Amino acid sequence: MSEHTYRITGSTGEWEVVMGLEVHAQVVSNSKLFSGASTAFGADPNTQVSLVDAAMPGMLPVINHAVVEQAVKTGLGLNAEIHLFSRFDRKNYFYPDLPQGYQISQFQFPIVGEGELECERDDGSRFTVGIERLHLEQDAGKSIHDLDPNSTYVDLNRSGVALMEIVSKPHIRSPEEASAYVSKLRSILRYLGTCGGDMEKGQLRADVNVSVCRPGGYEKFRETGDFSHLGTRCEIKNVNSLRFIRQAIDFEAQRQVDLIEDGGTVQQQTRLFDSVTGETRSMRSKEEAHDYRYFPDPDLLPLELEQAWVDEIKRNLPELPDEKRHRLVTDLGLSDYDASVLVADKDRADYFEAVAEGRDAKLASSWVNNELFGRLNKEGLSITESPVSATQLGQLIALISDDTISGKIAKDVFEIVWDEGGDPAEIVEARGMKQVTDTGAIEAVIDQLITDNPEQAAQVKEKPKTMGWFVGQVMKAMQGKANPQAVNEILAKKLLG
Repeated sequence: MSEHTYRITGSTGEWEVVMGLEVHAQVVSNSKLFSGASTAFGADPNTQVSLVDAAMPGMLPVINHAVVEQAVKTGLGLNAEIHLFSRFDRKNYFYPDLPQGYQISQFQFPIVGEGELECERDDGSRFTVGIERLHLEQDAGKSIHDLDPNSTYVDLNRSGVALMEIVSKPHIRSPEEASAYVSKLRSILRYLGTCGGDMEKGQLRADVNVSVCRPGGYEKFRETGDFSHLGTRCEIKNVNSLRFIRQAIDFEAQRQVDLIEDGGTVQQQTRLFDSVTGETRSMRSKEEAHDYRYFPDPDLLPLELEQAWVDEIKRNLPELPDEKRHRLVTDLGLSDYDASVLVADKDRADYFEAVAEGRDAKLASSWVNNELFGRLNKEGLSITESPVSATQLGQLIALISDDTISGKIAKDVFEIVWDEGGDPAEIVEARGMKQVTDTGAIEAVIDQLITDNPEQAAQVKEKPKTMGWFVGQVMKAMQGKANPQAVNEILAKKLLG
């Protein structure tokens, strides 16, 4: 049994959890999948709706070339197979916010096939999740139920917005792995520039398929490909945060175990997660593919891509998180942990590289990951909202590196820059914060302290650790400006011989 195996202990023994995720990622594009209507967030209801989006008679869809390119780019970023032939199908079902009465999607022939994604658990260990497929589809509109107790309103601004549905294989074994997978996927999408990944704005949503089985069932599935070893799955729709993904899985897995152990049967169904109660509730029975009556969309020709075009997109891919992490470790000497923290978010990685350019990379990493983000988290700010720019932090690190200021003084300067702004070097000069490196001045203070405290000086010879008292007194006398290394060297020479 792996140390990372997530198990639930019930009254009849142990159970394991198996999950596959379907992530809906809104494609970064100025217009929708089949129309020229805007995709900007936050517009007034029903102000970004073309005649195509509203399903007016005679209106024909026209494929958005930029969206196709974004899908191919994403597939390449997931180490997945790009299908040169793909097709759009009609997925038929009725819902008030679906004007056509069907969704244009891809079923038998998706644009992207199998791939894989290496992810990282909280403890730094890694695991791989297989990607089943990525297909393009149009989003539905939004039903609004809370404006009137007797009516439902419909906003069609999202109708027709391009989505990539990224379907994983059932390789995810714990709530932690599920959130790590979505986090890594979101990171890659942001690096590629194919999806903004803002879950609060609906740019990324996860449908989580959960099933429970006895220990060994997953291994039998991997050996045989027989899904019956995994148990009956339930799909939790539209989970929109990493925390909610974990909570939903915890509740749903326990619900299924309790149901089975009480003599019941898990029914394949679609469920919703209530973030207030932390529970899932039944929405409808889970449809199979035949329930949607898929057929090729007669208004759209199949997509036929040229390999040379795909190769050109591949040549122009940006550096992705795993590649960047490897470079930061091998070229800049960072630890694997520090590099992983930095590259997990593109904005953080970009900020760090600006700070570290031409400077001590390890020191830059420490300041970005600890000092800067400690303060940002305390204030509830993102890296893009930081009052301290990468240029300012880089200048501060340069002052530490050339011994102009000590690490302690640097923290004081950081606070000034955070609150008041300004150039760190000018602040240090104007406020007399330069570090004292004059060994003569330091030695004079030390000699006076030894003269005034003979007993403590004698004790240091017996207990060298007590020299720390003298270090503190020197720094106090010199208002924290003495070079710590010089202080320790001179004290050691005078007290320890």
